[in-house]
Amino acid sequence: MEAENTQAMKFSEAGELSAEILKAVEKMGFTEMTPVQMKTLPLMMEGRDIIAIAPTGTGKTCAFGIPMLEYVNLNDKRIQELVLAPTRELSLQITDELRQLSRFIPGVRIACLYGGQPIARQISQLRQNPQIVVATPGRLLDHLNRGNLRLDAIHTMVLDEADEMLNMGFVKDVTKIIESTPSDRELVLFSATTNQDVMTIAWKYLQDPVEVSIPATKENRPQITQYVIETEREKKYDHLLYLLDSDEYQRVMVFVNTKDMTQRLCKRLQNAGYPCECLHGDMRQSARNQVMQGYRKGKFQILLATDVAARGIDVDDVEAVINYDLPNENEYYLHRIGRTGRAKRHGVAFTLLTYTESVRFDTILKYIMAQPVPLKFDDMGVLVNENGDPFFEDM
Repeated sequence: MEAENTQAMKFSEAGELSAEILKAVEKMGFTEMTPVQMKTLPLMMEGRDIIAIAPTGTGKTCAFGIPMLEYVNLNDKRIQELVLAPTRELSLQITDELRQLSRFIPGVRIACLYGGQPIARQISQLRQNPQIVVATPGRLLDHLNRGNLRLDAIHTMVLDEADEMLNMGFVKDVTKIIESTPSDRELVLFSATTNQDVMTIAWKYLQDPVEVSIPATKENRPQITQYVIETEREKKYDHLLYLLDSDEYQRVMVFVNTKDMTQRLCKRLQNAGYPCECLHGDMRQSARNQVMQGYRKGKFQILLATDVAARGIDVDDVEAVINYDLPNENEYYLHRIGRTGRAKRHGVAFTLLTYTESVRFDTILKYIMAQPVPLKFDDMGVLVNENGDPFFEDM
């Protein structure tokens, strides 16, 4: 297990990186490698199979993207590098970062394939003979079955967020895709956690793999202060408004368990004059993209989302997360609060907890091994801490 602490290293000190990559990395504002980049990048350059367990938000795309771009043969019109991601949003984000990394390498072509986009548009991308493909498993398999692409020249295959992808039921799809690639290709798994499906894929398909573990540290652990607010079901909406009216947070994500409730709560907030939009699983991809683009550009401050719709969302400057509903799965709680506190910023997460949810919340707390700071509303309707002092000074 590769996990020892290593002194920070600059990209320029790596030795084997091309001038084009170093120029792109500098343009992106990166100088020093993150721990996951320091560990996995040299191993990938050696062609080793890897299983890397690392927290989200630690620079994984550069860790696998740089070696891919260094190996790619620009004179070969076949697909040589493949990245599988669990969601459309993550696929688009990876593609965008790979394009930034390759901006000084003329002739690199990258295709992004995902469900919800017209397949004809993606066939047009494939006709441009991309060397690199980023895709969700279902849509890639669809193209494979239609004969729109071949994977027999794959040099490197990366499964990003492998735990999330396999948890979503893509085990058979992923297996079939791996078996469509050459047996001597390099296979790299990035995962935030290990589960039985991840280990099964690793045991079956990785050859003499190196196992890399990047524990959460002060440097890469999100800085998130968690709060829990005791409330009653009929007061939950008013207490949500209280948090939004604090004017402390300019970019907020509110998590709700169902798409119907997400839509209803969003409409209610919009009617009350709050700048918000929502994401849920029934939305068309074009509408989802429009919402996310508006949120990133600051056209509205509040994004409401279900857990499924929020998968793969990566926005660096979310200041606060509010759990309007308690999630149904322990992992979802971590995924939710992990939307804030990114890029070395401090974030806060509030959970509006009703009495009937308290037992469920105890289970989540055991899972995350943390104890949120308790808050409550006093008789005057002011949010206070355990000492009775107001939480928001100016309200």
